[in-house]
Order: sequence, then structure tokens, then C-alpha cells
Amino acid sequence: MQKQSVTVIAPAKLNLSLDVRGLLPNGYHDLDMVMQAITLREQLTLRRSANLTVRMPGSSVPVNDKNTAVKAALAFFHYTGLLAGVDITIRKTTPVRAGMGGGSADAAGVLVGLDELYDARLSMSELCALGAGIGADVPFALMGGTCRVQGVGDLMKALPPCPPCWFVVVMPSVGVSTPEAFARYDTMGSPVHPDCQAQEDAIRAGDLKALCAAAGNALEHCSGAEETPAICALLNANGALTSQMTGSGAAVFGVFEEEAQARAACDALQKQYDKVYLAQPDHGGARVIYSRPVKPRTR
Repeated sequence: MQKQSVTVIAPAKLNLSLDVRGLLPNGYHDLDMVMQAITLREQLTLRRSANLTVRMPGSSVPVNDKNTAVKAALAFFHYTGLLAGVDITIRKTTPVRAGMGGGSADAAGVLVGLDELYDARLSMSELCALGAGIGADVPFALMGGTCRVQGVGDLMKALPPCPPCWFVVVMPSVGVSTPEAFARYDTMGSPVHPDCQAQEDAIRAGDLKALCAAAGNALEHCSGAEETPAICALLNANGALTSQMTGSGAAVFGVFEEEAQARAACDALQKQYDKVYLAQPDHGGARVIYSRPVKPRTR
């Protein structure tokens, strides 16, 4: 049955570990990461339309040809050859310039939503190939769950679910530019190179403490995010098993074994920071949660 509109949720992500292994022949950084989707999610509503329009109520993200949602819609229509349009409304919850993949989640949500809205029936491989042309984290935003991700984000291996835990995520007052963070890494290097294989092994064993012991982010020391050490210290003082920056920053998260301790830490951090989020591991990626069929015409 033809659909009039669909609603999609698209999880944000955290980097449980992030290592930079060098440069690839194409000049991009060769990464090794364990990525985790979380229950902080963008929500998108896509409606059939003759035109392409994107709205992000209450968000400061510009809606132009550089917007990942716009790019995703254009890529989908170009690939499928559909002469159609869509009206997209995105309710953003993920902070911007945070290293949490909010823009990638938006793109993934648009691809999944359009596939459902127009019954295109693209495979996950096709969706990921389209996503990779939009941004390095879009394929993971489509896959979700827990993944070992390497290369420029194009090599993904699904892992068993992360051991049950809680995340307290803190966004500092200033965001980080990803290109600038990598440029500083090229100049400064990093004293931190996490053992991503040890973390994968810990996930396979269901060992949260070993997962945390293997955590780390090679970009943390060169991100330029000045508030990171203080936020990590606060999270650790409030019971986090480990704390670190995610992605290229600037968001920082702590891992907690118990819900009560995580909620108490969340309350403590909210006294000093405006944007503090409580989340859990999400076992999926961008997905449709509701679709509304076209009403039949009455004579």
C-alpha cells in the first residue's frame, strides 16, 4: 500500500575507542574504532511532496546543500531515478559539533525513510554505499548497534551487543571542528592509542570492566576542547568506570554500571553544564517506527 508519511528514529553514537593508525594512500586517516549507537535519537518525519524541503525546528543547523539530510535525499532520488520529492521535518536532540554523529544520523534517517516511503526496497549494502558518499559515519548510523569500524568508516564488522550499561554524556560550551582536530593530530600526534582488539574481545566476553579498561581516544589530546579534562574528572568522581571524549569532540561521556549511579552523576553534572544526557546502548540503527498509508479517494 502506498504510504503518505513515515516516522524514523536515528540513534546518535559514541566512540568507545578511537585510534588513528596512520594515513591511507588517498590521504585520509586510517582509523580503528569501536562505535556504539545510543538511545539519544533524532526523530524524522518524511511526507510525500512534489518538492524537496527540509525543516529543523529549533535547530541552528543550516538547511542548505551542505546539510546531510539534503544530501541524502538528493543521493536517494538520483540513485533510484524516482521523479519525486519529500517534505522532511527533523526534531534534533543530538548536540552539534559534538562527535556524536547527529548529522550522520539525519542522513541515515532520510535514506531509510525514503526507502520506506517510496517502497524502493534498497538493500543495506546499497543504503550504506549511498551513505558513504555523504559522510564517513553514515554507514554506521544505518547499521547501528555495536561495531568495529576501520579505514575511513567504510570497513564495518558487527559485534555482539555492548554489555548492559548507562552513559552520561556532557556537551561542553564550545564544539569542535573535525578537520581542525585531525589537522592538530597530524602536528601533535597523541600519547593515547587504545587497544581496539582488546575492547572487541571484552564485548564478545560481555565484560564491561575490561571494555572500559581498553577504552581511549587518540584525538582527545589534540581536539582543542579545553573542558574535556575537567568533565572527565567530574564523571570519574561521580562513579564512572571510565570517561573520555567521543569522536573528534567535543562531547564527553562516562560509562556507568548501575542506573542509579548514572542518574546521580547526571544530576551532579547538570549543576555545571547545560547539556547533559542520560542514555543506554541502542541495538539498532536508523529505522522506521511508523508509516501512514495514503487515504483512498472517496467518490
